[in-house]
Amino acid sequence: MDVVGVEGEAAAGAAVSAGARAVPVGEWEREPHPSDSLRTFGAFVQALREHAGLSRADLGARVQYSKHTVESVELGRRMPDEAFVERAEEALGNTGALRRAARHLTRGEAGLAAWFRRWARLEREAVSLCTYECRLVPGLLQSEGYARALFENRIPLLTDEQLEAQVEARMERQRMLRERPTVPFHFIVEEAVLRRRLGGAEVRRAQLDYVLEQTAPRNVTLQVMPLEAEYHSCMDGPLRLLETPEGRRLAYSEGQESGRLIGDSKEVRVLQQRYDTLRSQALHPKDSRALLERLRGET
Repeated sequence: MDVVGVEGEAAAGAAVSAGARAVPVGEWEREPHPSDSLRTFGAFVQALREHAGLSRADLGARVQYSKHTVESVELGRRMPDEAFVERAEEALGNTGALRRAARHLTRGEAGLAAWFRRWARLEREAVSLCTYECRLVPGLLQSEGYARALFENRIPLLTDEQLEAQVEARMERQRMLRERPTVPFHFIVEEAVLRRRLGGAEVRRAQLDYVLEQTAPRNVTLQVMPLEAEYHSCMDGPLRLLETPEGRRLAYSEGQESGRLIGDSKEVRVLQQRYDTLRSQALHPKDSRALLERLRGET
């Protein structure tokens, strides 16, 4: 998964210098708190909401977001998008205060595990991103319902607050797809993953719709690895690859309660070769979308 665990590879720290701020190992391992600006903005929204005599559900209805989203913004766990700020401004007096406050917001990293924060920071500056998944829908393509079902199944069980933080972090990370329209994102996903009924029929149906929506832009490509494929170059597990603005290629591999950022050029080269071969073995993007639409019709 994208957001569960601790980083165990101290040697990976050197690989982070390309495309991300170099920081001491201890800082990477410490679970972060929401940024002060997010907490301050959230407290401001809450104060204005309470002054207006509105519940979180009331405000959610007016801004066209769920009460869970309103709560997450107020607690500083979620970066509000422009639509939220504009609608909240109109719902809470239209004084211009929220618009001005939003200009000073900085992202926090609540909900991201220590092992994944390194990769998440590199992702935000990468000039290309490739993902292969054989266990679950990639985090950048998960609907909120799917992500919630995923974290509800976590062992040991998460508290309600932890679960919301994980879901919000997952949704926040997806802003990359919308905010970076010239960066190529490529995904290869096993057909079995898309057939799994995690969360039930309704969640699965919404998830298929969401994948189709998220992969519609020209810079986002999805290929499905069909069940009947006789050849498969990535049987060793899920894989992520990226290229930094400096032209360096890095990889990331993850398993049960562990994750590893790979900077060794020879190892990355082998993983890149496996991924490139898998692209030729998977369905063409148009055929992949057609398969998703057929699966959607079967739900």
